[in-house]
Amino acid sequence: MWRIFAVQPVARPFQSTQLFCPVMSATHSTSSRLVSNDEIRTRFSRAMSEMYRQEVPQYGTLIDLVAEVNAQALQADPALRERMARSGELERLDVERHGAIRVGTAEELATLRRLFAVMGMEPVGYYDLSVAGVPVHSTAFRPVHDDALLANPFRVFTSLLRLELIADAALRAQAAEILKRRQIFTPRALELIAQAERDGGLDSQDADAFVQQALETFRWHSDATVDATTYEALQKSHRLVADVVCFKGPHINHLTPRTLDIDLAQAGMPARGMDAKDVVEGPPQRACPILLRQTSFKALKETIRFTGADSAGAHTARFGEIEQRGVALTRKGRALYDELLGLVRCIDNAGSAAPDYDYRLQQVFAQFPDTHEELRNQGLAFYRYSLTDQGQARQAADADMEALIAQGLVQAEPITYEDFLPVSAAGIFQSNLGGEEQKQYQAHAAQQVFESALGARVHDEIALYETAQQQSMARVRAALTGELA
Repeated sequence: MWRIFAVQPVARPFQSTQLFCPVMSATHSTSSRLVSNDEIRTRFSRAMSEMYRQEVPQYGTLIDLVAEVNAQALQADPALRERMARSGELERLDVERHGAIRVGTAEELATLRRLFAVMGMEPVGYYDLSVAGVPVHSTAFRPVHDDALLANPFRVFTSLLRLELIADAALRAQAAEILKRRQIFTPRALELIAQAERDGGLDSQDADAFVQQALETFRWHSDATVDATTYEALQKSHRLVADVVCFKGPHINHLTPRTLDIDLAQAGMPARGMDAKDVVEGPPQRACPILLRQTSFKALKETIRFTGADSAGAHTARFGEIEQRGVALTRKGRALYDELLGLVRCIDNAGSAAPDYDYRLQQVFAQFPDTHEELRNQGLAFYRYSLTDQGQARQAADADMEALIAQGLVQAEPITYEDFLPVSAAGIFQSNLGGEEQKQYQAHAAQQVFESALGARVHDEIALYETAQQQSMARVRAALTGELA
C-alpha cells in the first residue's frame, strides 16, 4: 500500500546541541530591560504580514475574507465562541499566521534556526516531502510552550533543498556553486542574532532593528541571480529547484491566516477574484475538526529579470493559503488517519485531483469517530483538562477524567494541532509551482542528515501534545486531592 502520508518524526525526547542557546528557548527574559521572545515574535509576524500585503495585494483580500468567515462562524456557534474564549484561542485567532520558506544550504538552515530562536521558535517535526515528488525535507519553527502559543502561535514551515535529488550531476554542481555565492542574511541581522545569544535577548530598540533586518531575508526580489538559460535548466529539473536557487533569498511564498470554516472561505474566494484549488487538502469536513485542512489560490505569475541580458521572464512561486486547525491526534489516532487516507488515495494515482475525491474522502472517513467523547474514550486525540467552577469548589478522590467530566467537575478542551501534514504540504506546493509535471523520487527520509544541517534535533510534535495533556491532568488531580492547598 502506498503510505507516503505516514511520515512521522522519530519518537524521542528533544536534545539541544551546543548551538542552541538555552536562554533563548525561554519564553521571557530574566532582565527587565529585555523584551520577551513572545513580543519579538509578535512584532516580526506583524511586520511580515504588512510586507506581504504590500507585495501580494490579494493577501489583504484573503485576510478580509477570513475575518468575515470567522465572524459568521462564531455568531452561528455560540458554544464554539465560549469554548475558544475559555481556552484563550479566541484572542490568538486574529493574529495567527504561518509562513513558508525554502532554503538551499545547511548554513542557511542553521542560521535560520538561530534567527527563529531569538523569537522563541524551535524546530518541530521532520517532513520528507520527496516521497510526494517535491525535492525538499522540512521542519516547522514555532513556539512549543502553552503560554507562548497563546501569546502568538506564529509558525514558519521551512524546507531545505535536497540537491542530491537533481539527477544531472553537472546541473547539481552548478546549483551548489550558485547557492554557495549568496548571503541571505544582512550583516546587521547576524550581529543582532549573536548579540541576543550573548545577552539572553534584545531590548526594545534592538528588537525593532532585528525585525527590520530579518525581514530582508524574506523579501521578494524580482532580479534573478542567474541567466535565463540556467534558470530554464533548473526549472526543467524541478520548478521548486529554480525557485530556491535562482534568487537572492528565500522569499516568503505564502502567509496563511486561520479560518474557522475553510469550506465557506473557499466558496467565497472566486467572487473575490481568487483562483482557488478545486479541493481542500487534509481530512474531510467534520463535526469535530482534526489535524489541519488547507486550501489556496494559485500562485502569482511575476516578472523577473535575468543576469547577462536584457531578457525578462515569468516566475510562479507566491500564493495565498487558508488553513483550518482541529484537535491534535495521538499516535493511535494518527495511525487511523493515515490508514483511512491511504484507502482514499490508493484507488488510483490521481490522489486529491480525482474528480470524486471529496465524496470518496467523506465515505471512508465515516469510520473515524466524530464526537469529542468518542475521541477521548478511544484515545484518538489530545485534550487539555481543567477544573470547572464546580470543580474548584470541592475535592474529589476519583482520578478518572471521564468520570470527573460526567460529574461536572472537569472540562476537556481539544488541544489545537499546531503542525503540518506532509501530503497536504506537498499538494499545496505542487498545485502552485506551475506546470503539469509530477516528479517522483525514491522515498527515503533523511532526518539525521537534516538535523545535522540544522545543528539540532527536532522536537517530536506528538510528544509535545502528550506532555501538554499529561501536565493538565496532573494539575487537575493535584487540585482535586488538595495537594495544591
